[in-house]
Amino acid sequence: MSVLTEFERYDGIGLAELVRRREVTATEVLEETITRIEARNPTINAIVTRMYDEARKAIATGLPTGPFTGVPYLLKDLGALYTGVITAGGSRLFATDVASHDSELTARLRRAGLVIAGKSNTPEMGLAPSTEPRLFGPTRNPWKLSHSAGGSSGGAAAAVASGMLPMAHATDGGGSIRIPASCCGLFGLKPTRGRVPMGPDAGEGWGGASVIHAVTRSVRDSAALLDATSGPDIGDPYWAPPPARPFLDEVGREPGRLRIALTVTPWIEGPVDPECAEAARDAARLCASLGHDVEEARPQIEMRWRQATRVIVAANVHASLEARAAVLGRPLAETDVERMTWERVTDARTFSATDYAASIRIVHAVGRAVARFVERYDIIVSPTMCAPPWPLGVLDMSTTDAGRYLAAVFASIGFTSLFNSTGQPAMSVPLAWSAGGLPLGVQFAGRFGDEGTLFRLAAQLEAARPWAGRRPRLDARRD
Repeated sequence: MSVLTEFERYDGIGLAELVRRREVTATEVLEETITRIEARNPTINAIVTRMYDEARKAIATGLPTGPFTGVPYLLKDLGALYTGVITAGGSRLFATDVASHDSELTARLRRAGLVIAGKSNTPEMGLAPSTEPRLFGPTRNPWKLSHSAGGSSGGAAAAVASGMLPMAHATDGGGSIRIPASCCGLFGLKPTRGRVPMGPDAGEGWGGASVIHAVTRSVRDSAALLDATSGPDIGDPYWAPPPARPFLDEVGREPGRLRIALTVTPWIEGPVDPECAEAARDAARLCASLGHDVEEARPQIEMRWRQATRVIVAANVHASLEARAAVLGRPLAETDVERMTWERVTDARTFSATDYAASIRIVHAVGRAVARFVERYDIIVSPTMCAPPWPLGVLDMSTTDAGRYLAAVFASIGFTSLFNSTGQPAMSVPLAWSAGGLPLGVQFAGRFGDEGTLFRLAAQLEAARPWAGRRPRLDARRD
């Protein structure tokens, strides 16, 4: 009997070990992945571009020796180019945009031995905390098919949670790694600003708010992936402080006695579901039982921060859309994009260059305020989201109910988006479940440049309250 009959028992490092020991071949692992994609994707709609031919060719050509040689992987259909493959970003405007070169990230993933087998679904321009683009249709939560898998890396999270493969590329501009990780019961770490390069096409995203990494089932996969992809690229405008040691070496290392600040009050004002608040409080009690010092505290931030982020995001989205329209040789039109995307365009056209400069100053001031706060604490713990995963339709970017949509957006990013502005690393850990059977993540944010402490704590939590064995049963989740 092949070990791949228990495919879902293995994380990425585990599959790579099987290939290295020649218990299976990279081709066998890929074909097992393809079989699972073909069986499950019609239900989940996580993968929008199949790259089976490219994956088979990569194996036939010969894979490099790396930490993940022979392990299948997905690129998000946003922010990562692969030569000869469309990157649509969930948008009809980019639906024919074929890459002429690889992103630096793609090159690093290949050097790590990963086999890129497809691209995952994302909302248009990565703008929503749910993945429901008009171009490709909604991604469904494997735990409850009537509900959202989160966004903007919802396709990646749904693919991993449904057992198609053990990990997938994700990006995060306001919570887009942590929110889908929370919705789908996965581990999702947003690294420090500048840790993983965006080149050669960009030096930063959304004024430094957007970063690159992955969603994974295991903590060690996340650490090893960050080792493989992090470090400055030629011409980067800035980069994160070098780590003290490889991130994988942090997994299993004693975290020491940490000073942890607990808050269940979001930085974007609004209600918090009692189950989400209790998930954070329960995680704080778990940390205390592990020997850490926990108290309720939170940094106070500049109230103009929310408007500042609105200006920065709208300006960047507008610039990207106008650049694409110029390539197509015509003016940008309202019909090119979804309703909520056009709202960002409308916003941007009311802002000035002075508004943008002032917004950057506000965001930097917020980063300094939070940095001063974490001189007293090692970790800030909170719910990842203010609410459990939303039913599909609430965060549809073509909605005519803008008020309901925006309320759900703020309830999704109320805890997460602060750390995009400050650049600090933050992770969502799957430590709780709603009464309705949906995952609830708990967010832990660390000091700027200090993913090491987060990985040490995450591994301790993973050992104390394992989550890898808990999997959705798709045949039982047709609701």
